[in-house]
Amino acid sequence: MAPRLIINADDFGLTPGVNRAIAELHQAKAITSATLMATGAAFEDAIAIAHANPALGVGCHIVLTDGTPVSPPQSIPTLLGPDGKNFRPSLVDFIQALLRKKIREDEIEREALAQIQKLQRAAINVTHLDTHKHTHLFPAVACSLLRVAERCSVHAIRYPFEPSWSLALDHGNRIRRLQVKLLSRLKTHFEHQPQIRNAHVLTTDGIIGISATGNLYSKTLHEILHAMPAEGIFELCCHPGYNDSDLDRITTRLRAHRDIERNALLTEILAIALHPNAPQLINYGDLSVYTQSKADCFIPDAKQERV
Repeated sequence: MAPRLIINADDFGLTPGVNRAIAELHQAKAITSATLMATGAAFEDAIAIAHANPALGVGCHIVLTDGTPVSPPQSIPTLLGPDGKNFRPSLVDFIQALLRKKIREDEIEREALAQIQKLQRAAINVTHLDTHKHTHLFPAVACSLLRVAERCSVHAIRYPFEPSWSLALDHGNRIRRLQVKLLSRLKTHFEHQPQIRNAHVLTTDGIIGISATGNLYSKTLHEILHAMPAEGIFELCCHPGYNDSDLDRITTRLRAHRDIERNALLTEILAIALHPNAPQLINYGDLSVYTQSKADCFIPDAKQERV
């Protein structure tokens, strides 16, 4: 049996160039999914692309750091940075505040709900949730998002931990690999959340490409794809785009590498598709089909709401 692979492009809605790359890659059958930023500078353009490409799975890329909230600032004060209007610009500052319990979980829920419902009001069927900078690695964020996912009838979430077979490839710089390995200690807490344990919110067997972020060259992607086990459902996280003048106006560490990832996906995904045991490409909307034994125990909550 071939493995199943979701190829998800993060940062949908960041710039028109990122959106264009996502549209082109999906039409070339090189990505299957994208996560949309509710306050991205090119949000409306991303919505138009999503509607024009109904086979593209579209999730919500929940932003809690380095961005602008959807909620009124006065309703989420513990999430905001020094200016009292925007999120903390530093991931380190966000994590420190989270660990010191200076961020209220009800405010995380309020903002996540606002971001999801903004997509739903734009007629997007939100297939899943993930987070900017992978903040739902941390229990307070994961717990909040899982509650909101149930509330909004979003039936899947990114499993934010890289499997051991992928980490063993030693991609990415040494510091990033160490960070990814240390954070994997939070895996048990995530897996024991009731929504995950009872399959009320579905997920994959792991995410690949995290340690290789910023280093996802064609060679790296080739090695990852050819190391995949014969069974399982995995997500490849990527950040394709065009390094153009619009991107120059955005705060992001991934610039020239967005072009590199775009070209790597076009080359390697199309090449692996020719192999006899090529992974079956799916999106998060397909998860219930391939995890039916778990999904059968899902009982809708009467309190669920959907825009």
